[in-house]
Amino acid sequence: MVGKHRVFLIGGSSHAGKSTLAQLLASQLGWSYRSTDKLARHPGRPWQAKPKQVTEHVADHYLSLSVDELITDVLRHYRDNVWPLIEKIVTSHATDPSTDRLIMEGSAILPELVVTLALNNIAAIWLTASNELFEQRIYSSSQYKTKSSREKRMIDQFLERTWLYNERMLNTVKRLDLVSI
Repeated sequence: MVGKHRVFLIGGSSHAGKSTLAQLLASQLGWSYRSTDKLARHPGRPWQAKPKQVTEHVADHYLSLSVDELITDVLRHYRDNVWPLIEKIVTSHATDPSTDRLIMEGSAILPELVVTLALNNIAAIWLTASNELFEQRIYSSSQYKTKSSREKRMIDQFLERTWLYNERMLNTVKRLDLVSI
């Protein structure tokens, strides 16, 4: 992977293991690590560790939108708000030898946008998992069993959005003949 590459992108659905893999690789290779989660605000996960509460605008987001509306909204956010920032950061690290080599991960790393980068020293991969594994990881992370019925509805919406995102991402990765694991 190292060779000519200066940037390695890891995309995939929430809870696919992107952060774990990216941080491990960055540490092993001595590269910089960056998550797209820190680039722009979006409602994010509809759960908080106690004693924190989910803010009302996040609850409204997950409780008032259908799963199709949720996926449309997050993909719009990724394209309009996050992708321009990703593109700038990736281009800088790929073209300026004075910058660190970079491993960047996040759900906002969309395959159909990565292929538009006219850079030959980047590599990308998309992580996936079964619906069962996503459910297990999201329920565990959110402490689902301890949540109220209202909180469970929000988490279930997030889970269904994750499944739909994963399905669409995999279809795009396959169509573009990209790499996924």
